[in-house]
Amino acid sequence: MAEKAGANVRTMGVALSPNIVPEVGKPQFSLGENEMEIGMGIHGEPGIRRGALKNVDAIVQEMMDRVLPDLPFASGDRVAVLVNGLGATPKEELYLLYRQVHLILKEKKISVFHAYLGEFATSLEMAGASISLLRLDDELQKLLAKPARTPFFEQVQL
Repeated sequence: MAEKAGANVRTMGVALSPNIVPEVGKPQFSLGENEMEIGMGIHGEPGIRRGALKNVDAIVQEMMDRVLPDLPFASGDRVAVLVNGLGATPKEELYLLYRQVHLILKEKKISVFHAYLGEFATSLEMAGASISLLRLDDELQKLLAKPARTPFFEQVQL
């Protein structure tokens, strides 16, 4: 089941500030105040493009333009969406990201079964977010709806 889920999920991140390496006590990389890096990994792995900071709708559009064709996701698909804050991103900003994700998916006629917004995997002092889409079939949707309880994630029956 994990392989099936892994084959049906795509993620893209954006960094707005560097993470701090605890052992060193300084940023792992540099990023200008008005810069962003699309595709950067949660541990500071290099992204696919660095450039001028854009507004939230443009950032999400660029991320979704890369994520959607990669699987590819198609009209009629059902998905679960995870908008993950990287550690220094206010929850309000995650809702702004999700709003644009939802609008893009609606336009493409991709239905959202459930959306998760919060900090699920973080990096010390890193501002930014990742967007993950999991394409669901009946089996994955049924399992995703089950209750779950871990130290950092809890869900009641959907």
